[in-house]
Amino acid sequence: MRFIVSAPEAAVIVLAFISVALTVALAIPLWKLGKLFDELTHTVKDLNANTTPLIDEVTRTVATTNSQLEKVDGITSNVSDASANVSALSSLVASTVGQPLIKVASFSYGLRKAVKGDDAGSNPTATGSTAAGASARPTGESAGFTQAPGQGGSI
Repeated sequence: MRFIVSAPEAAVIVLAFISVALTVALAIPLWKLGKLFDELTHTVKDLNANTTPLIDEVTRTVATTNSQLEKVDGITSNVSDASANVSALSSLVASTVGQPLIKVASFSYGLRKAVKGDDAGSNPTATGSTAAGASARPTGESAGFTQAPGQGGSI
């Protein structure tokens, strides 16, 4: 018995073998892809298990930091109030004590000059009575003393 196969039947047999070969060739990569998805699922589970405690710890750290920052904010507010109070107190002391002290110093300086008295007449530049004394002064300087020694015009 002899099998005689016609050309269309031979083509069908060849196509059947080719489709079986392609199916096997595609099954191997699909099987490897399935293993890859299994490993990926395992990796994601491990990652989730490890990151959840870290996220909880970071949340606790941020909460603690926020409470400490609230305390620092309160301290900063108190320091700001204290510095404003010190500034107001120093202004008050300067205005109530500073001006009378300047007047007392000026008065005592004038009193000392008046008691010595001799020096005022012998120094022509101090009174500005002579032409030489007037020309010896720089421009813009007054002839008399308007402030006590050591007073630069501001406190």
